[in-house]
Amino acid sequence: MLLVIEVGNTNTKIGVYEGPRLLGSWRLTSRREQTADEYGLFIETLLRTRGFAPSSITGVAISNVVPPVQQTLEWMCEQYFGVAPFTVEPGVNTPIPLEVDEPRQVGADRVVKAVAAVTLWGPPLIVIDFGTATTFDCINTRGAFIGGAIAPGISTASDALLNRAARLFRVELVRPKDAIGRDTVSNIQSGIVYGWAGLVDGIVERMKAEMDGTPRVIATGGQAGLIANVARSIQDVHEHLAFEGLRLLWERAHPS
Repeated sequence: MLLVIEVGNTNTKIGVYEGPRLLGSWRLTSRREQTADEYGLFIETLLRTRGFAPSSITGVAISNVVPPVQQTLEWMCEQYFGVAPFTVEPGVNTPIPLEVDEPRQVGADRVVKAVAAVTLWGPPLIVIDFGTATTFDCINTRGAFIGGAIAPGISTASDALLNRAARLFRVELVRPKDAIGRDTVSNIQSGIVYGWAGLVDGIVERMKAEMDGTPRVIATGGQAGLIANVARSIQDVHEHLAFEGLRLLWERAHPS
């Protein structure tokens, strides 16, 4: 079985594959101070709760945007699973051409999602990830990553709003019935949900005007389902797009 690990700034997501089938997934809080033993014991426990023997892990693929934890993860893989992990390095071990001014600045998370999207739908594409940041990744008709945009994440922005406005409070992020809120809760929900849908549609419209062909718009990330039901430009949602990219890249690096 293949263990896939996507380390983000806020969450670390873990998945287990048997061939092309995702058997299970978990979402943890990213902690830079976590040790190799803490990672290893925790992941072993998660595997056993689903009936997976840790000894059945024969490969590990990692996408990491938090450099301080990289060596810790490598030690964990070697000590607890007896394998050297495959770590995504944009422009080094990925098949997607990076046609941008600074290829080394492109995050591994963006590349793995682009790889999965190109495989599943084919170019051209705009991939939107609703995470700590809201990222827009553009893949042209030749399958090259040509850049994109980075906006604050929905939770990131809403937290900033509540921290700065003394009389506002945290609300459930759901789509309100109307754009015109009738109380404080629906006012906040409207501003965030419809506001983000407008942001998405506006940026996508501008990007499409600068790209050849008709890009398909794919959404992923924790808040993708919420915004996909409101933003008119989103055509497909894939919850585990990064996992798929990691699996595909690992298989490419380890042909049978």
